Amino acid sequence: MKELCKSIDNLPKIVKLLFCLPVLNIVWAIYRIGEGLASKNNLHLVLGILWVVFGPTIGWLLDLICMLLTGHIFWFKA
Repeated sequence: MKELCKSIDNLPKIVKLLFCLPVLNIVWAIYRIGEGLASKNNLHLVLGILWVVFGPTIGWLLDLICMLLTGHIFWFKA
């Protein structure tokens, strides 16, 4: 999982912005789950699993705004 997260971290910003769109936001949910597993942080893992449900509804907008303003996704650094 660490390799997957590192490869996503190394993507260009435009690709990361595309992953913020509603249908593609599942990539960030998988990223969050992977980060939770890799860091053995249960809170991040639970939030990553919840992101699968809430990502397509409102989460994608939070990710998009945070990516534009800060350069990383909402909650986790990308």
